Amino acid sequence: MTKPAPGPDQPPIPVRLVTFNIRHGVGDDDRLDLPRLAQVLQSVDADVICLQEVDRHYGARSEDVDQPLLLSRALDMQLAWGPAIENPRGAGAPDRQYGNALLSRLPILISDVHPLPGTGEPRSALRTLIELDGGTLWVTTTHLTRSGDAERAEQLALIAGLHSEAMEAGVVVGDFNTPADAPELAELQGLFADAWELARDKQDRSRWKLWQHDAGFTHPSGSPHRRIDQCWVTHGVAVASARVVDARGASDHLPLVVDLEIPSGV
Repeated sequence: MTKPAPGPDQPPIPVRLVTFNIRHGVGDDDRLDLPRLAQVLQSVDADVICLQEVDRHYGARSEDVDQPLLLSRALDMQLAWGPAIENPRGAGAPDRQYGNALLSRLPILISDVHPLPGTGEPRSALRTLIELDGGTLWVTTTHLTRSGDAERAEQLALIAGLHSEAMEAGVVVGDFNTPADAPELAELQGLFADAWELARDKQDRSRWKLWQHDAGFTHPSGSPHRRIDQCWVTHGVAVASARVVDARGASDHLPLVVDLEIPSGV
């Protein structure tokens, strides 16, 4: 079916997106509590939820459960899964997996996983195409390495290459393990811009510190002073608001919620 051409009379499509490093359901009290996490995610009322550090049958630390499946059922959302680590267990047992997940109220049309270069812990990017009412949105969810600027630059170059101008509206979100003004983020600039900087309205959890007003810090959750959980948007995607919300102790990170405005017909 041919999509209608965008025009000035077509309002933008609102999409609420959250990105959250969930530390496999372990809170800042070092207690595994998946129901607590599900309540936090439910409270933000998001259309698309992007998660990092998610376990799937990973072992005793997360009670060997399928965390993305349980969360998708609890929230009644569609699921896309992007493992970064896969360890076979054999004898018919499910593989031990760890990585990124995307939950969506909206139809997921495409989902693919892209291993990222680098040493140390394996990393990946989960790319999905979301169907909107009158448009589409590409969402890439990732968790970058802690092994240094050069390796992050390689990873970001690959991620930027997953999105061409012909794909139009898109976002890259996740735990970047580096500030938004780090030199390696130049790999995204050109196609993408920092949603926090674009947001017409900002709110965070640092208001009690006057020198951190609206700084967007997400880590560590108890006393945030690093803006490493980020959302980057393609040109033409507007950002009505960006806010860091209370995780209720569900992780060592805080969730970042962005209200996007996607051009119609793209």
